[in-house]
Amino acid sequence: MNEVQIVERYAKDALDAIIRFTPQLLFAIAIIVIGFWVIKRINKVATAGLQRTGIPQEIISFFSSFLDIAMKAVVLLVAAGRIGFDATSLVALLAAAGFAVGMALQGFLGNFASGITIVFFRPYKVGDWVQVAEQFGKVESIQIFNTTLITPGQKTLIVPNGQVTDNVITNFSTKGHIRLELNVTMPYAESFPRVKKIILEALKDVPNIVNDPAPEVGIESYDSHNIVLAIRPFINPDDYWNATYDTLAHIKKAFSENGVQAAYSEGVELGPIGS
Repeated sequence: MNEVQIVERYAKDALDAIIRFTPQLLFAIAIIVIGFWVIKRINKVATAGLQRTGIPQEIISFFSSFLDIAMKAVVLLVAAGRIGFDATSLVALLAAAGFAVGMALQGFLGNFASGITIVFFRPYKVGDWVQVAEQFGKVESIQIFNTTLITPGQKTLIVPNGQVTDNVITNFSTKGHIRLELNVTMPYAESFPRVKKIILEALKDVPNIVNDPAPEVGIESYDSHNIVLAIRPFINPDDYWNATYDTLAHIKKAFSENGVQAAYSEGVELGPIGS
């Protein structure tokens, strides 16, 4: 057999293999495409059904993401079997590979376990304002491996669940309101009772401040030129930034209208506060 005949034979064998294999490959691709589309629809219907039952949103989000991954894994196994892979051997291979990968990716498994802990012990829920892993924001969703927060500046933070359970969780929404921690200054020559009364009257005009508990005003510290006052009104968590800006603006206006002066850092000379 000469070289030309050898090449022709290999070419014919390759063509025959392509002809036999192509329909199976196309069928497997069709299984994946249609399967993923069906999964999306099933997940949507299941999520809507769970929402009608009143189940907490964080449990629904967790279940939805878990169901999505599980069903897609089944579809991929079916598609692989259609191509010619033995499903039993493939599952055993995946189990062995999963163990090896799991040892190398313990962090992901830890995040998964932490996700289960968060969903069932509920240190926070969707819609709560929290500070976790030194990140502050509103909980948008709780997934298998991470929690999504939206900051007041509309930034999306993806916090691994393992970091959540390994750190202190501050939930600002548990009691229904939070306390602003603001500071203003007054000169030593001023009367603190007078300034305190001015501030408390100004706080009554801030629309986002709640009356119960009542706002708190006190002397926090003394520095070289001023007395530092602590302003502690209570607000709803969703009003955090609006309440902060409005409170400071109303206090400045009240100081101007009542002639409360300020000490400048260049010396001890007092000057007026502008309107």
